[in-house]
Amino acid sequence: MEKPNRRINYKKRRSYQEFLYILPFLILVALFSYFPLYGWRYAFHDYRPPLPITSENYVGFKWFNYIISNPTRVKDILRVLRNTFAMSGISLLFSWFPMIFAVFLNEIRCKPYRKFVQTVTTLPNFISWVLVFSVAFNLFGSFGAVNSILQELGWISKPISFLKSSENVWFRMWLWLTWKNAGWAAIIYLASITGIDEQMMEAAKVDGATRMQIIWNITIPSILPTFFVMVMMNIASFLNNGMEQYYVFQNAFNQDAIEVLDLYVYNIATSGTGNYPLSTAISMLKSVVSVVLLCGANGISKLIRGETFV
Repeated sequence: MEKPNRRINYKKRRSYQEFLYILPFLILVALFSYFPLYGWRYAFHDYRPPLPITSENYVGFKWFNYIISNPTRVKDILRVLRNTFAMSGISLLFSWFPMIFAVFLNEIRCKPYRKFVQTVTTLPNFISWVLVFSVAFNLFGSFGAVNSILQELGWISKPISFLKSSENVWFRMWLWLTWKNAGWAAIIYLASITGIDEQMMEAAKVDGATRMQIIWNITIPSILPTFFVMVMMNIASFLNNGMEQYYVFQNAFNQDAIEVLDLYVYNIATSGTGNYPLSTAISMLKSVVSVVLLCGANGISKLIRGETFV
């Protein structure tokens, strides 16, 4: 009887130790993901800084009703949702690009050149969007390098306003995002590729398989589970496409096409007197839509793959 008791006690101690291992991460998640939800109370009060939140300025669902009953506000929300869905949808549509980039990067036989390419494509991830806009302004501004070269060649008579145009702004924002994040996003696929069994690779080579056949039949199928996990994470954060990129690139000429939900909430909270309750109520809408999208992606995964993400 002593041995089973010892095993039970050992399993209990082991479970306590494993819980202590993850406890710091649970605390971080609680602090940075769940504790900020306390700020949702601003949506139910007529809050004006620096006045405190009290029962006297409690207005219930006033701001939610205002969103629904105000046609102009509904139109603006539909517009920013269109922009958000469009730009996040383009990113999701091309979510395979970092995977393919990692596959071909892994096929480079010259190690110094491979390290050079990986370094060059990863470094932009550590550059702030302010510096990215500085690069874009110096290249594509009215007096930037591109306009100067085109005028010197005589191809144009006056500068082209690349950054002020609202045409193809969704695709242009995706290009800048890809330039900044593609190398960093490929790292997780490179790590997944290193976990592929070398015996399969050697057996395929012995059977006379070409490099493209090995990529198509072994490499890509082996990293597809990683790809599906990344897609699930992208869908979960479909509306959380940030605002830093769009904030630095926005101007009076392209605001209607570039203003996403996060940027719209920020503009409402900071413009004029700042309507914090309304901006909070709109941001809560984002959370609801994100949960619906995640549940939908979970159901689609169940139909296609036979198993869910969550």
